[in-house]
Amino acid sequence: MPDAKSPLKIGTRGSPLALAQAHETRARLMAAHGLPEEAFEIVVIKTTGDDRGMIAADTALKEVGNKGLFTKEIEDAMSAGRIDLAVHSMKDMPTEQPPGLILNCYLPREDERDAFVCLNHASLGELPQGAVVGTSSLRRAAQLRYRRPDLQVVGFRGNVQTRLRKLKDGVAEATFLAMAGLRRMNMADVATAPIAPEDMLPAVAQGAIGIERRIDDARAEALLAPIHDVPTAQRLACERAYLAALDGSCETPIAGLARIEGDTLWLRGEILRPDGSEAISGEGRAPISDGAELGRNLAQQLLSQAPTGFFDWR
Repeated sequence: MPDAKSPLKIGTRGSPLALAQAHETRARLMAAHGLPEEAFEIVVIKTTGDDRGMIAADTALKEVGNKGLFTKEIEDAMSAGRIDLAVHSMKDMPTEQPPGLILNCYLPREDERDAFVCLNHASLGELPQGAVVGTSSLRRAAQLRYRRPDLQVVGFRGNVQTRLRKLKDGVAEATFLAMAGLRRMNMADVATAPIAPEDMLPAVAQGAIGIERRIDDARAEALLAPIHDVPTAQRLACERAYLAALDGSCETPIAGLARIEGDTLWLRGEILRPDGSEAISGEGRAPISDGAELGRNLAQQLLSQAPTGFFDWR
């Protein structure tokens, strides 16, 4: 067991949300094994996506290079043995892990919905014609352009505090955050209103925390086993198989959400052109044990409906 002299090192980004997720992971490990806080060391690692200059300039994530944008440096540290675990927001994770690493522990999933955040209007539908809306998400931008083509969508990056300041400064009239992140930071009151999946389908794996480790680290595997949430794993197996079959990077506007209904998984999906000119959606159901197959099948269903050249902009 880890102790104060030889603590288990937990790698994370340094944002308030990333730290909250690392602290939750540590608290669950402490409770599961009766260990003191000193048995764990939280190690902050700066990733490419955390560059303050690019955040201040609202540089589009696609321009920086989305795949591994918030994970590569952390995974490099784990492969080199500088940390033992890595705590990730699953919606940031590519569908494939680097050689020698495995991602198969998930904490219970939080609220998967998007949050509408606006200082002057109660809902997306109440925004006036031509209002400026800020988001750094390809998926949210495409969904907004499809549903409200009258809106002006601008780049909008930073943590919750930074984005609220930009709203107050008039950079945009409204923005969007994940309800899960707000709830984990005890800031749910920041949300003007949650958005139902029927109105805006969330990102694949939104609201889920994943914990990555080295494949050959038996100690880490044993420590993580008691805190792994099986229903979350079942939902993510379906969603991430769907994502992988469409596009394993984060460079395509893709939305997807799986929910468990009894012994069945219900998966909804949507793919869009970035300019919002076209959206293709579908859904399917299958036994929980066939979740990955359900994900792949829905991906193929959407791709079969997409006209030639649908993804040519990539």
